[in-house]
Amino acid sequence: MLDYITDKVQDENRQGEAFAPFATDPNQYRKLFYIESYGCQMNFSDSEIVASILNKEGFGATRNFEDADLVLLNTCSIREKAEQTVRKRLTEFKKVKEAKPGMLIGMLGCMAERLKSKLLEEEKLVDLVVGPDAYRTLPGLIIEAEGGQKAVNVLLSREETYADISPVRLDSNGVTAFVSIMRGCNNMCSFCVVPFTRGRERSRDAGSIIRECRDLFQKGFREVTLLGQNVDSYYFVDEVKDEIVTFAKLLEKVALISPLLRVRFSTSHPKDITDEVLHTMAKYENICKYIHLPVQSGSSRILQLMNRTYTREWYMAKVDRIREIMPDCGISSDIIAGFCTEEDADHKDTLSIMEYSGYDMSYMFFYSERPGTLAERRYKDDIPDDVKKKRLQEIVELQGRLSFASNTKDIGKTFAVLIEGDSKRSDHDWRGRSSQNKVIVFPKESYRLKKGDYVNVKVTACTQATLLGTIIN
Repeated sequence: MLDYITDKVQDENRQGEAFAPFATDPNQYRKLFYIESYGCQMNFSDSEIVASILNKEGFGATRNFEDADLVLLNTCSIREKAEQTVRKRLTEFKKVKEAKPGMLIGMLGCMAERLKSKLLEEEKLVDLVVGPDAYRTLPGLIIEAEGGQKAVNVLLSREETYADISPVRLDSNGVTAFVSIMRGCNNMCSFCVVPFTRGRERSRDAGSIIRECRDLFQKGFREVTLLGQNVDSYYFVDEVKDEIVTFAKLLEKVALISPLLRVRFSTSHPKDITDEVLHTMAKYENICKYIHLPVQSGSSRILQLMNRTYTREWYMAKVDRIREIMPDCGISSDIIAGFCTEEDADHKDTLSIMEYSGYDMSYMFFYSERPGTLAERRYKDDIPDDVKKKRLQEIVELQGRLSFASNTKDIGKTFAVLIEGDSKRSDHDWRGRSSQNKVIVFPKESYRLKKGDYVNVKVTACTQATLLGTIIN
């Protein structure tokens, strides 16, 4: 369990969530910025890069957008609801700006390209628009906007990885951190806007990733999550060392920084996760035994329409392989209900593959057609909303049963838990996660523990979402 680290331990941002580091000394900065991020973990990671760029330009952060000289929304286009939320927030910010004329409002991220003209010119909700690959130009765009111009840069890049920028850890718990290892995506899933909003796939310099992870560890962080749209396709040629670094080799390099540093990653495309990755995960105890493996649909016919490049049977075989190499590995998924032409039989295939895979948890949505995607151009969004919602509800209910069953199986087991902070409900309890990414809550009792410590916890009870336990001395 914790045998390999116990002796040493004693010595050593979903959507619509807003976060920004508070400027402890407001006089340190000449101006203040406020940032909110929506959508995936990559967006939250990008906001940390933006914060670093702004800090160097004399901007400090504030938690109150009313106090800010610059208000930024880092946006997501993956679902229509996210865009509606962003538009609502921009309207709220505009009202504050009317009483504070010097305030600038900017939109970052995936909505930038598609809605730039509408938000800048027609609705006049923003002063500047910056795409995911153009954050280095933000200081110049701010100057343009301050001069009354509408500042825009949404150009995509085939090289930009922000490898040399040290992110400012926003609202950090000081224990866990995200580390971006690649940008963009080459998979053309028909429902997805990412290849069009984030560009083509490119991998970050392996050396810069290792340096960032090592620096985080030296600063007291005890877990890093390696981020990418499809981490398994990471591929970097290190010409200095004459070495090809695959994702499996990168995982190993990060794991070797210290046995006290936990390593996670997200997200995997089922077609790209290799046996080499699985064996590397099994080899190192500090590489967490958890894989987010989006299935999207359990129907081979629908998967073909989605351009997922695998069949139902192939995906099930991949789940079998994961269980074979790592029997204790946690698996989660993404699931879309009501994709174009989906029939009841397709929906039942999705329910059955969920049961076969035994997901610990899932991110579940009904299909939302996104402008500019292959699906929008090729297929008719022909499933009525009430049918989509009914099918989604069945998926949610099944996942609830699967999650509870998975958690129930853990009762009586003991897990190594990294303490991330107080429980959300009581400061008398700690909250942490197991290697399998399950949240575990347990009483502090009289133990002299702190955030970032590892502790063995025996599970005594559970809910659908949480394990409950006690510390094993």
